[in-house]
Amino acid sequence: MPPKKRARVSKTSAKSGKIDDIERTSAAGRKRKAAAPVEKTGEGSQSAGSAIFTCWLMKSEPESRFENGIDVKFGIEDLKALPDQTGCWDGVRNYQARNFMRQMKEGQQAFFYHSNCKEPGIAGIMRIVKEAYVDHTQFDKKDVHYDASSKPDNPKWSMVDVQFQRMMKRFLPLSELKKYHLQHGANGGPLKDMALFTRARLSVQPLTAEEFDFILSLEDKEPL
Repeated sequence: MPPKKRARVSKTSAKSGKIDDIERTSAAGRKRKAAAPVEKTGEGSQSAGSAIFTCWLMKSEPESRFENGIDVKFGIEDLKALPDQTGCWDGVRNYQARNFMRQMKEGQQAFFYHSNCKEPGIAGIMRIVKEAYVDHTQFDKKDVHYDASSKPDNPKWSMVDVQFQRMMKRFLPLSELKKYHLQHGANGGPLKDMALFTRARLSVQPLTAEEFDFILSLEDKEPL
């Protein structure tokens, strides 16, 4: 008998949504992100520094992969299928990715990036609808993201709520973004320092407004 899939719903929205760190989705009747190896960086290790970011890129796995009997698949179509098209982005177990989520503000936009799949790339846009709060999966012993070192009176991990906004007019593959990154690195351009290539393993990444707008403009262009 195949393992049961879990659907994910945020407790906060009454009805109310990842790898490389690696992420997924959670709990009874919820879908989950895959938790990745925790990097050997201390809790204070972050390069977020004093920089202020307003746009983001968040990775998740759109293809089935089972871990401890749970399908960690969570693509943009899964987010769309949730009540109110809203879900919690739980399971992040990397300090830098967590710190970026703690910077997020309600109303900011993020690209939904399909990762660990046949064709990685940006599939759509979502919006932050609830700022960082305690990720309950860290305390659930049955959850693949359980962290025995995290205590309720001093929780290590946070999550945010995201809501589907729209699909990209065309899927923007990693291969195309990399071509622009290399071009811009050689000749100057918005994507020369894009975190997708300079901090590739992070599942939650910051984008400058210039990077976000340039990527958005690619929707209306022919593939490079």
